[in-house]
Amino acid sequence: MAESATDSNERPSEETEGLDPLQPDDGGTFQQVTNLLDIMDSESATADASGVGPSLRKALASAIIAEKAASQPCVVMSSLIRCLQVPQISTRRKVNIYSILQEVIQQEGELEERCVQRLVAIASKEMREILEMEGYLRAEVASDTLVALSRNHFSMVMYEMQHHLRPLDLADEFVIITLAKLANGNVFEFMPYMGITLATIFTMLRLVNEAKMRQVICSAMETFCETVQFYLKHLEDSVYPVMTEEQFAVKLFPMYRYFVTVWLRSHNPEVKLGVIKALKPMLSLLLPNDDLREQVYDYVPLLLAEYQGNLEALFITQVLRQILEVSVATRTPVPQMQLHTIFTELHIQVCVRAPAQQQYVGQNVGEIEHCFIALARSYPKELMKFFLSQMETSKEAIRVGTLTLIRAVVGANEPRMNIRTICLAIRVVKSSISDTRPKVRMAILRIMSQLAMSGFQDRIKGWGLKFVSMQLTLSTYKLTNRRDSLHQRDLEEKMVHKVTMDTVKIITSVVSGMTHEFWVRLLCYVMETDNVEVLTPICISLTNLAERQFHTADAESRAAGGSRHVDLPVPQRLLARLLVLMSSPYEGEGRGIAMLNLLRTLSHSIAPSMADMWELEIPLLVKYLEEHTKFTWNQKTWEDKLIQFLRHSLKKTRGSNWSLRLGKELNNQIESFDSPSLEKSFLYRALGFTLATGLEANKVELLLLELLYKTDYGKDFDREGVILCFGLCARGQVKTVLNVLHDFEERIQESEQSWQIGAWRKDHPWRRETVKSALMVMYSCVALHCHWQMLRTHVDTPITSKIIHHYTSSSQDVGLKMAFMKSVVQVTKAVENLKDTEDFQFAQKTTLTAILVAIIKAEPPDSLASPVRTMAMDALWHLSKVKPFYSTEENSELMDISMHSVISLLPPGEDNESIMALYENALRALEQLMGGLMCRQLDPWGLQEVVQLLEKWILSEKEWEREKAVHLHLRLMQAYVQSIGVCIPLKLGQFGTLVGLIAPSTCDSHERTRVASADVLSCLLDLHASQTCSSWDDSAEQELARCKEDLRDAVVETVFSVSSRIAEVACKQFTCDDVVSLIQKLCENIGAVGLQHDRASVTWIDAFLQRRVKDLEDKVAEILGAILVHLPVVEPPEVRRHLVEGVLLLAHHHRETVLTSLLRQPLPLQSHLKEVWLAVAENVPFARLMLHGLMGRLQSRFTPRATATSKADVWRLAAVDPLMIVCTIQLLIEKVDKDDALLDLFPDLVYTLLMQLGSIQGPEAVSPVLKTWRLVHTGALPGDINPQRVTVKSMQLLFERLSSEQLAHTLEEQGVWALLGSSSTFLQGAGLLARLCIQNAEGSWQRLSELMLRGMASEVLSCRISSTAICVEFMRDPILYQEKLLKPAVLLLEQGVGQRDEALRVLSLRALGNMALGAPRKVRQYRKLLLETCLCALRGVGGTRVPCAGMEALAKILAELREGDVGSSFDAISEQCRSFFDDESELLRLQAFRLFGALAKVVRVSKKHFFKEEVRRAWVPLLLHCQDPCPDAAQACLEATCQCVRFWGCKALADSWVRRDGCGADETAAVLQTTLCSVLTQKKPAVLYGFLLETMTYIKSNLSRIRMASCNLAGIIMKQMSEHYLKKLDFAALRDSLQELQLDSDPGVRRAALDTLQILDTCSQQRPSTPLEGVS
Repeated sequence: MAESATDSNERPSEETEGLDPLQPDDGGTFQQVTNLLDIMDSESATADASGVGPSLRKALASAIIAEKAASQPCVVMSSLIRCLQVPQISTRRKVNIYSILQEVIQQEGELEERCVQRLVAIASKEMREILEMEGYLRAEVASDTLVALSRNHFSMVMYEMQHHLRPLDLADEFVIITLAKLANGNVFEFMPYMGITLATIFTMLRLVNEAKMRQVICSAMETFCETVQFYLKHLEDSVYPVMTEEQFAVKLFPMYRYFVTVWLRSHNPEVKLGVIKALKPMLSLLLPNDDLREQVYDYVPLLLAEYQGNLEALFITQVLRQILEVSVATRTPVPQMQLHTIFTELHIQVCVRAPAQQQYVGQNVGEIEHCFIALARSYPKELMKFFLSQMETSKEAIRVGTLTLIRAVVGANEPRMNIRTICLAIRVVKSSISDTRPKVRMAILRIMSQLAMSGFQDRIKGWGLKFVSMQLTLSTYKLTNRRDSLHQRDLEEKMVHKVTMDTVKIITSVVSGMTHEFWVRLLCYVMETDNVEVLTPICISLTNLAERQFHTADAESRAAGGSRHVDLPVPQRLLARLLVLMSSPYEGEGRGIAMLNLLRTLSHSIAPSMADMWELEIPLLVKYLEEHTKFTWNQKTWEDKLIQFLRHSLKKTRGSNWSLRLGKELNNQIESFDSPSLEKSFLYRALGFTLATGLEANKVELLLLELLYKTDYGKDFDREGVILCFGLCARGQVKTVLNVLHDFEERIQESEQSWQIGAWRKDHPWRRETVKSALMVMYSCVALHCHWQMLRTHVDTPITSKIIHHYTSSSQDVGLKMAFMKSVVQVTKAVENLKDTEDFQFAQKTTLTAILVAIIKAEPPDSLASPVRTMAMDALWHLSKVKPFYSTEENSELMDISMHSVISLLPPGEDNESIMALYENALRALEQLMGGLMCRQLDPWGLQEVVQLLEKWILSEKEWEREKAVHLHLRLMQAYVQSIGVCIPLKLGQFGTLVGLIAPSTCDSHERTRVASADVLSCLLDLHASQTCSSWDDSAEQELARCKEDLRDAVVETVFSVSSRIAEVACKQFTCDDVVSLIQKLCENIGAVGLQHDRASVTWIDAFLQRRVKDLEDKVAEILGAILVHLPVVEPPEVRRHLVEGVLLLAHHHRETVLTSLLRQPLPLQSHLKEVWLAVAENVPFARLMLHGLMGRLQSRFTPRATATSKADVWRLAAVDPLMIVCTIQLLIEKVDKDDALLDLFPDLVYTLLMQLGSIQGPEAVSPVLKTWRLVHTGALPGDINPQRVTVKSMQLLFERLSSEQLAHTLEEQGVWALLGSSSTFLQGAGLLARLCIQNAEGSWQRLSELMLRGMASEVLSCRISSTAICVEFMRDPILYQEKLLKPAVLLLEQGVGQRDEALRVLSLRALGNMALGAPRKVRQYRKLLLETCLCALRGVGGTRVPCAGMEALAKILAELREGDVGSSFDAISEQCRSFFDDESELLRLQAFRLFGALAKVVRVSKKHFFKEEVRRAWVPLLLHCQDPCPDAAQACLEATCQCVRFWGCKALADSWVRRDGCGADETAAVLQTTLCSVLTQKKPAVLYGFLLETMTYIKSNLSRIRMASCNLAGIIMKQMSEHYLKKLDFAALRDSLQELQLDSDPGVRRAALDTLQILDTCSQQRPSTPLEGVS
């Protein structure tokens, strides 16, 4: 292959010699492309059987070439072009190459110009050389390749095409085709060439003789015109010179003329079709031109002439429609001289059957209708004249076609037809109204429908309605009297009838008025026709007519004060007719809704009094029918609704004979329906209800007697219908009905010896027993339906008396007995339904009971041949429910008689099916009667009483008694289920009690007893499942059935295993209450029968607890109580062990609830409780859980009380004496394995016990008396059972487990236990214990700190105080900081400071102050919070402890802060601190002086000026309190004064402070005072003057030492004052103040005052005599 390719490459074709030399192969690309093309050729030539292989390989080769072209497009393109130039290349290969080239062009876009030129030349040459079919295929792909190139190289391609398009020279076929493709794909680029292209093609038209070339040109012209249209619509998007629509039209028209005049006359149909298709887009450009439009009209006859040919008529019609519609739109109609030709040709297309080859006949008719609509808008008169001329012919097809076109013209909507046109059309239609042919009649009816729908209702009111009514009558008559065999005329008449009904529906829905004749015709049709299938549309039409008439006359009716009313012949007959037919509402296309709507519309005409009610009731009935279908509705429900509607309607006509007239109409219709039928059944009911409302009793009697006479009592349907009718009539006519029955009895009872009479109708031979049976049931039916007040009067006499009379006076055969018992049942039911029956006593009950008992006794005791026995027991069951109720003795007697009557019967053989059925019915009746006799007690309470009577037999020691008792129990349970079921659920826990009684019997020694007990359990489970809607699936039933079979095994252990399986199945159905009652009952019966029953009891207890323990959260306390109550008296160790294990199982799953229950027992001193707690202690992991629960009980006292949401929550949150809890904790700590130090519980236990101690209030000696203790004992508890002692003892036992002798010694040495045991020292002991825990119990720090924080957040005050006391010690240590708990602790302490309790605030402030010791680095981080919190404590009003603690904390905090850290709080702290200098509290003064000294240490630069002023203000108090009566305060004041000396800026003061070493406080103060005064005299005499005045205010201080110091300081100041300021002193006032101190009780004060007076006198002598000034 490669050699041949090389050879062929060496011989390039002569056709391409003029082209440029090929690009040399680059890297073997040409060879690779050649090989891939060879693969594609071979795969295309080879047929693969599967059809998958070749196409896959070919696609793969093509994809490889395309991928190669993506990287080297020019190289691949050159290679492909080179392959095209190889001579003798196959067509398949060329097609493949061109296809690949198209993919590459689309993929790459713009290519090298050289490659494009070469490819254009080759492809152009290829498409112009068409030799055979293969050549046509090559030309097509070459053309497509040129089109693909034109997207990016349009100029080159277009140049090539125009080069081969020359005037007067016929171009090649594919040149034209390619030009059309180029125009379609490149609209705007092609437009500059469009004019010359069209002109050139026009010069070729005369040269074209071949049909194929003509088709090509036509197709190309179609494309060119569409392109021009697109161009004109998007003219603004064009960048080329604009060519107007008129210019295009001028160039097109010569071609259009040539196409129509020359080529359209061609004999070739394909050429004709091509021309016609090309004309449509050409006309779109020509017709808008006014000049050319007239010329187009000239060629219309040529188009019409083509209808005679074999061309598809649809395409010609479409062109004509286009011309005609444009003529209407432009108001330039076609010439009138062409009208007749157009009318005729188009009319023929509609009236004449189209040739078989025509495929689009229906579409063509639609197009023709549009043509005639356009013609009617231009020439209406001429068109209707033409139609009228056509209607004068007698041909049916022409008339039908003409009418069809008239219908289309009438139905045209846009624009609305001229009224004159419609009148002319109606005139044409009237000309054929007498035509009786079906198709013509249907066409006229359709025109009428169209006229009504198009808004021309007034034009058909007279003649049109008359015609429609005539057609309705005619078609109905013909269909009713049609032939038995199906005939063509019958089918056509059926179609006429259907079209008539549709027309009636349309006309009545739009016509605004109606003629009386039309209305009456429709009404009579509804009343009389037997063709009920068509009543639905007639009813709809009547409804529409009436509604429109009401709408038209509404204004007049309101003005006249009248109501909506139309004339009805017989309203009662219409209502009766519609009611009966509506009993089957879905027949006849859903006639029910149509008839209901008609009734609603005619409500004012039928009965105005019913109108308002019908407006409400009928929509509800319609809604019911709309919500259902004939497959989903319920016949009885619907009839009940109709009867209810009838009853409500008749109530509105009270006081008139309307209902009686309706009853007559209903009675007249009875014989119109067959028996049995739904309509007749409803008729009996409707008649009974209607006659019940009649006023004239004598006329009602006549109707009832007539009904009795004409009834055939031999037919069950009619007999039962009459009985029901009489019963329903008795609702309002009791006396009338009873009189009729009495009269009937008298008339037919001519002789007791001859009841076989023909009576009034010889075709009804009645038997005596049949009539008596019917009369008895009639009387009972009257009782069942009559009003309760009338029943009270007539139930005994005559109703029940007549029944008894007819029974006792007859032969009393089986049929009569059954009728009698049916009557008794119905009468009893009626008595049961009486209102206010409390004072009503059924007098005939005793007589009826005696007759029924006699019937039962008369039955043979050893055989069963009829259902009489069963029906008698059923009647007794009904009688048992009415008053006077049977006494207990009577109940017992009846039960005994009935049970003996049935139980004495021998079971029949299985082969006698009829007797077996009677026997089973008798058993069922017995069970029902037992339930009825016990109905006064057969409720959960009555059932329990019956079971209690059976209990002694179930627990009997004799096997046979247990067997009979269990079987009877089974029967009673079945009767209970059938009598009550889910109506009355069992009492709470009763289900468990019933099961608990029978469950041990599953392990009974007798086989039948075991099986029967399993049946009882199954019955109980079914009952419980039905009442609780619990799941009782098939698998459970199957398992229970298998257990029943396995219970027949005689092995004891197998029986116990099966009993356990039954318990597993049953436990799924039990509620928690039932589980409790079951366990209680099982515990009660332990020891009653024997060890086997006891083992069965504990087996059931274990099974239930194992599987339901998780669900018993709410019932744990009750179960535990039941077990604990019976545990002390249980003797067998095996049984006792099972019970204790049950308690532990409960505790494992419901620890909290069991804890509460056990803790509410007496103190753990009794043997069985201690046994339980010791069993808990043996299991160390479980003991840990219990300790957690006990701690939770104590901790719950320190948390907000939760709201109980269930019974379990009530027990869990129930109040428990904390002493009981700590006693239990002590027992467990003491008894748990000593090797376990309980380290994981240690912090929780310590914290919990500390909180408990903190919550104890009151003196130590008081020992509370527990409620649980008082339940068992009287008097006080033993002395060692004391809350403090037991709690402290528990803590001692806990710390002993740590095995730390050093810790134990420290605790004893520091007296921690004694401190904790006392309420007054508890906080001190708690803090000490916390400090020791921090020092010795390193592993508990984190948990204890977390618990401490939880306690600090508690709402219980004692818990918060205790936790904060612990926190004081923890804040001294870096623990909280290390464990990242410092922030929550600080926040909680901040909250504690804000509380009201003083102790909590003091402890919180101490803890905050200790932060400076435990986490000094964090003080700056929390400085704002700390400073504000402590500052708030200083501002508080109240005691002294809080401010003291606040100042102490501030002093510690300030030690860790710098001046800038304090911020604005510095001023407030300083001012607040100074306010405490003169407080009466020594502690406050002490802390104030210390805090002021700390402030002085903090001051550096920014606060120096401010604090200097503060020092000046505080200097006098500082100097005075250096001699404070409290030594600590004096020392603190002296140290603070020392810190403040530097702010005076005097070296002498600093030196005097340095020289104070070895001097006492008083001497130091005196030296400091003297030095300061001397300095101030020299530098600031005014300040010294102010100090004197301030000092004199302290002589009235409450502290004697301060008064004395103030006198001494005043003397020193006066000595140092200058003469200038001495003049300002008020010596008299000073003297008076000092003289008052001479009376002071303190001699030191008097002495100091005397010395100061002397100084004052000395100073006054030195002062010159000037007027007094200054202040005192």
